[in-house]
Formats: sequence, C-alpha cells, structure tokens
Amino acid sequence: MTGPCTLVPGPGDSYRWLVRYRSAFIAALVLGGVLTTSPASAEPGRQRAVSWHSCVIGADDVLGAALEQAGARCGEVSVPLDYGRPRGRTIQVAMARVAATDPARRRGILMLNPGGPGGSGMELVLAGAQMPAVAARYDLIGMDPRFVGRSSPLECRWETDTFVRSAGPDRRTFNESVALANELAAGCTRGNRDLLPYASTRNTARDMDLIRQALGERQLSYLGYSYGTYLGAVYLQMFGAHADRVVLDSAVDPDVYGPGLLSRNAPAIQAALEHWAGWAAGGHGLGTTRREVLERVYRLAARTVHTGPYTVDPHVLPYLLFARLYDDSAGTYEELAEEIRVLEREGPPTPALEAFLAGLSTGAGYSSDRAGTAVLCADRAAGTNPDSYYRDIQAHRGDEPLFGPMTRNITPCAFWPVRPEEAATTIRNTVPALIVGADGDPATPFAGQLAMHRALQGSRMLTVRGRYAHGQYLVAGSACVDGTVERYLVDGVLPVRDTGCRLSGPGRAAVRG
Repeated sequence: MTGPCTLVPGPGDSYRWLVRYRSAFIAALVLGGVLTTSPASAEPGRQRAVSWHSCVIGADDVLGAALEQAGARCGEVSVPLDYGRPRGRTIQVAMARVAATDPARRRGILMLNPGGPGGSGMELVLAGAQMPAVAARYDLIGMDPRFVGRSSPLECRWETDTFVRSAGPDRRTFNESVALANELAAGCTRGNRDLLPYASTRNTARDMDLIRQALGERQLSYLGYSYGTYLGAVYLQMFGAHADRVVLDSAVDPDVYGPGLLSRNAPAIQAALEHWAGWAAGGHGLGTTRREVLERVYRLAARTVHTGPYTVDPHVLPYLLFARLYDDSAGTYEELAEEIRVLEREGPPTPALEAFLAGLSTGAGYSSDRAGTAVLCADRAAGTNPDSYYRDIQAHRGDEPLFGPMTRNITPCAFWPVRPEEAATTIRNTVPALIVGADGDPATPFAGQLAMHRALQGSRMLTVRGRYAHGQYLVAGSACVDGTVERYLVDGVLPVRDTGCRLSGPGRAAVRG
C-alpha cells in the first residue's frame, strides 16, 4: 500500500504515503445503487450513539497523543456486520472528531477519507491546521473504515506490504506471481473468512450514514482522496439526499475500480517516468538526454541486483518506480535518481530505499493493502483463471513493456474464498460535487478522472495541468487548488464550469527538453 518519507503506496493510491511524504503535511500530522432522493436511513428504526473518550489507548500511542494535542475526541459506533441482518452481529467503527473552531458559524460535519482502500482516516483530522477556514466551519470527522485501523481491524497475515508486483518477463516469472497471489489470499482468509463478505465499499458507505445519524446531522460534507473518491461516489449514489458539499480529489474510474483497478495505469505511469527522465537528464549522473536516462532504467529493470540484504528483480523494480512517481517534486525526483544509481552499482541502500525494501520483503512497514485487499475483492469479482491474466499481459507487452506486466498482473482476489455479496455500484447521479485532479497523475489516470466526472453529472472538475503527481488539495502547494476547494467547502461556490490550475515555482521539478 517505514517511517516518514518512505511509506509505500497501496494499489490504488496511498494518500497516507503522500501526506507523510510531503513536508507541508508532516506538521499536521476504490447491486448498483439507486440515488436516494428523499431522506433514507442506513438502518431504519435503530438508534445509534457515539461513545466519546480520549484518543490515547496506550503509553506508546503516537497517533492518539497527536489527536489529543489537536483537541480531538475519539469514539466508536456499533454497526451491523451484515446490513442484510441489521439486528445481528455488530462491529465497532472508530472515528476522531475535532470540533469546529468557530462554533457560531459551524455548518456541520466534514468526513475525511485518505484512500487506499485500507487507509486510516483518523489522522486526517490533524490536517485542520492546514485548512483553518474549513476547520472553522466544520467538525472534522476522521473515520477508520470497517476492518481498518481501530475499526475492528482485519489484517492479512503477510510478510510483505503489498501484493503489487510485476509479472516479469516470461511465463516462469508470471507463475511466481500466481504463487504469491495464492499465498497472500490464504493469509487474508485465516481467521477472517466470516468477515470477508462484508468488507465492501457499499457497507462502508452505510457505516458513514449511520455515523451521520448518530451525530444528529441531517447532512454530511465529505473530502476523499483516491479510493476515497470511489467511497464518496458510492455514498452519493446510495445516500445522495444526505450529502452536502463533496470534494473528490484524484478520482478513480468508477467502472474499473476493483481488483483490476491498476489495469489501465501503465501509460500514465510511463508518462510520469518519462517526465522524471527529462528532469534527470544532464545533471544527475544518469545520462545527458531523456532517452539515455530511460535506457539506463530499462537495462536495470531487466536485471536482478542486490543492495544490502535485499534483492531487486524484474518483479520489484517496476513497483519501486511506481511508488516513487506518485510525487513530482524535485526532492522526490532526486531520491529516485539516487536509488537508481545505488541499484546500478549494487551499493548499500539509502535509508529510504532500505525502508521500502524491508516493508516489501518482510511486511515491516505501514500497509493499507493488508486490509484494503479485502475491500477490492468484496467490491467486484475477479477472474479466476491465471491463463487469462497472462494472455492479457502478453497482448499488451509490446505497448506496455515495463509497467503492463505489473498493472495487469494477477491479484489475491483471483484466489479469494468468497464472492462479492452485492454487485458493484453503478455510479450515475446529478448530486453536486467538486472533482480535483492532475492530468499527469500516474495512480489515478486522467481518463479515469473524466469517467468519474461523466458519472457524477452534477460535478465540476478542477484540473491541475502539467502535474505528474497524486493528491492535489493541501498536497500540491497550489493557491489556485486550495482556494477553489475552500471556496466550495466554506462558501458553497462551485466553479460555474470546468476549470484548471497550472503549477510553477520552487520545489517543482524542472524538466530539460
């Protein structure tokens, strides 16, 4: 899906990785529904209450201490495990709340989701210091989605942070991916099989609406990143009458989201790699032209090299590149250049590279994927025949040679022990929303953002032009982006038409040629 600056993105995002990675955020720290046109309840006839208490749950609870210092209170709501049996078994969904700093002008609640799936939302309430005008008007609510973080956590027993790997160059290496996917699926099943059918986004949306009710709110506003945009869109489809102001940042394609959510990403990742190579040309020891830099990367991607105790082979390198290309700042670009130089000479890993590889090979790092995989598999059925994945990879190897074998590779969902309880949600409604994204985003490609915009017919789109990075509001460092989002959240002003921002200035990687 390590420490600050080295967290690894999960398969569909990792806004958590971004917010810890970017210094601007460190201080503050994916049965189609029918649009609800009248007030509806996630669970009619049953009253819920939030049990508020201190956020600290132990002497070494760093997050709890930070939440406490920010003035947050934490609480849980009991929700049905299976909404088809609303009076049956329950689970606990945890949240943190920071009250609006201007109670006299308070508008309501703003629910926050960082993506993943599998990302914890509680820490996002700490971002209030970065958006004071928003924090003045809303109680900030960071919910850990069901089975994530402090919400009855479901953690797959893996010795890796993520299932994402390249299939490599041939059938033998693809078969290694099949074996890994099978092993990881088994690791998620042990002790969790009775929970897996209920890990879906639809159930998380129902939990959100129960929390709205438990807080006594007629409506909720929402800010979601990456996978969180899909969760927000599902909420709009199921409970649109209860939605107030909704911002979806770095939107996923709602028709693709599921086990194959990366399947169309290879061209966007390649474009981001080429942008980085243009930056690296002529001054970073990797070549004097973009083409020379790319050739160095391609040669490395065909090798098996060692750095410290770790092996980097054709399974791993494409994922390392993808992880580093989530951000196009000069600092991140320099880090990737240094890692390429280290791997070429098989020298000792940099601290960031060591943390990355330790998480990948031992599961030592933070990983949204261990919980998020259950969501992917519960939301949409995956193909179960390994041969079909290999044929797809081979059919696209010519035009997607480096990243296609990763984005089209088999996943643990192919070996999942249960099928989705409900059909994937069809997103099609006219509820207003603001969609924000970059046209060079490698994690949620621009074509998928446009698909979300078309599905949400009442939305407006704000596009950051020429940025090859994931996550925009409070991440890109753009007054244009932040101002547009906050005019909507604070004043209710949606752009009258689709619009755009272009970034420039210190910290952005300048590309040569």
